[in-house]
Amino acid sequence: MFSRHTSGSVICAILAGDTGACFCPLGAGCKEDSASALLDLLALSSQRRYKMKNYLFIYYLIQFCGHSWIFTNMTARFFSFGKDAFADTFYAMGLVMRVCQSLSVLELLHILLRIEQNHLLPRFLQVTERLVILFVVISSQEEVQGKPIVCVVFFLWNLWDVIRYTYDMLLVTGTKFPSLTWINQTFWMLVIPLSVLAEGFTIYESLPYFEAFGTYSIKMPFLFDLSIYFPYILKIYLVLLLVGMYFICRHLYLERKMYQKAHKEKKT
Repeated sequence: MFSRHTSGSVICAILAGDTGACFCPLGAGCKEDSASALLDLLALSSQRRYKMKNYLFIYYLIQFCGHSWIFTNMTARFFSFGKDAFADTFYAMGLVMRVCQSLSVLELLHILLRIEQNHLLPRFLQVTERLVILFVVISSQEEVQGKPIVCVVFFLWNLWDVIRYTYDMLLVTGTKFPSLTWINQTFWMLVIPLSVLAEGFTIYESLPYFEAFGTYSIKMPFLFDLSIYFPYILKIYLVLLLVGMYFICRHLYLERKMYQKAHKEKKT
């Protein structure tokens, strides 16, 4: 909290505006005090922005390193072992993937705390759909983990995240590459629908195992013989995936239009 002396200084500075007129309850020394108080405020604000930029840069760098490691290893394994690499993709990359996707929850806090300027709903949908697919569908069914579709899902996720986190990391430092910006603003049109299609197929592949083993299905006879049959929930979630894809793509499309408009205005 500011002291009474500092508060009066700030009032003076605000009321002065462009005219130079000043009213201050503390009298003649107000202008000098207001200048020093405003300098202190600007210094604190600048320090906070600097710390937030450093934090975001480190976060994006960690995510970039994690996703690029997965993407590079998956590519190298595919060229080395061919189709045989599909069978143990989850066992080789699953831990790092789980860490990266768990860390992505922080992005929701970034938006809520206004550390990052973005819309909450599209990011929430993207983060939660990946957590559901990775932790609920794939991790809980060992039979699904060795299927080729898991490799496809991981490949698409990491391909998009390597581009996205590279762009975000450079943007924090004030560095812009037109080619990278274009890729970031355009490539989602291919990757996002393919990712949702692969996620839906992963759920479809997992349904027989959830039905056979009863994973996450709950029977509660003491509550009016109520039971929760998890395969039904997954089938409903297939529809929600499409709804989520609509909101994510709509957000990215509007973002792309805004960028194109700003780019045209700069040229003119």
